Amino acid sequence: MSLTSPLPLSLEFFPPKTAEGAAKLRVVRQELYQLRPEFCSVTFGAGGSTQDGTFATVSEILAEGVPAASHFSCVGATRATVREQLAQLKAMGVKRLVALRGDLPSGYGAGGEFQYASDLVAFIRAETGRDFHLEVACYPEVHPQARSPQADIDAYVTKVRAGADAAITQYFYSADAYWRFVEESRAAGADIPVVPGIMPIGSSTQLMRFSDACGAEIPRWIRLRLQAFGDDTASIKAFGLDVVTELCDQLRTGGVPGIHFYTMNQSAATLAICKRLGLGG
Repeated sequence: MSLTSPLPLSLEFFPPKTAEGAAKLRVVRQELYQLRPEFCSVTFGAGGSTQDGTFATVSEILAEGVPAASHFSCVGATRATVREQLAQLKAMGVKRLVALRGDLPSGYGAGGEFQYASDLVAFIRAETGRDFHLEVACYPEVHPQARSPQADIDAYVTKVRAGADAAITQYFYSADAYWRFVEESRAAGADIPVVPGIMPIGSSTQLMRFSDACGAEIPRWIRLRLQAFGDDTASIKAFGLDVVTELCDQLRTGGVPGIHFYTMNQSAATLAICKRLGLGG
């Protein structure tokens, strides 16, 4: 699928848990393909709990003629299991991976042969050379488990030096946080493209829950406006569309290398943002 957008776009989905969800996601993907995404990524559950669903969704996207990236986490994994999964993905025709440490599932103790995402990146490079384009995660507002902002930058630089090709950020609503991270990481020697991850706003309760869990900051003025709307879903969506479109416009003007949308398996908000910006097909 050729890219017609002047700014590369990518889309993230999560593997559906039911047949109904899978059917709905097929419709959503077709709606979003009009944006001509550079690739679509599919998330990987805690401890690899959704591996089968992830790989199945990746396979469907590839069959639809769109490049697909599988998320790939290493928590609880062994070198043998990772080697086996890499061979499976390569046989499927996957060219991109989003290499992550991943989250421990509830009640799961520490285990596996990889401690950090940088260990996984280094192993993939050693095993497969340049067979995969490797994306890694980064956190403009600092990873919630980092000991300090500098420790977070250091961990990111280690991933880059291990062989990452590009990075995708955790979502944020402050363009300044993104640019500060890019500047500091480049100064530390990590000079790879940093693609901003964008989370459309469709539900204030969902956004608050996600943000509290992952450490993403919701600026006070946004939080207060959302709270003031109460249960007025239409106003929340309209406000969210304005806020996120403006954020994307600021990032585009600043020269970001692309935009990665966390779609939450929905199409309307991402399509509306891109239409306002004149992005996509």
